[in-house]
Amino acid sequence: MSLAAGRIEGVSAVWIALLACAVAVLVAAEWPRLDRWFGLEARRGRERRRRKANLKVVRSDESLEEFAASVERDLSKLPTIDERD
Repeated sequence: MSLAAGRIEGVSAVWIALLACAVAVLVAAEWPRLDRWFGLEARRGRERRRRKANLKVVRSDESLEEFAASVERDLSKLPTIDERD
């Protein structure tokens, strides 16, 4: 059995199957860590960080008054129910 440069001879399907099983076991063992990095929650976290990066805190009396007026307008538009005794 000679090994030429760039060629592997003598590797049977059994060895390839064993290698595939070893990779599958490794992925299964590391799945929680991989899920944190690449899963749905990681994607949501990246999107949230991207959105939060665009937010600004504006602190001035004028903006606070404008905010309070906006809240009052929104509250006045909400439907109300009559409480019965």
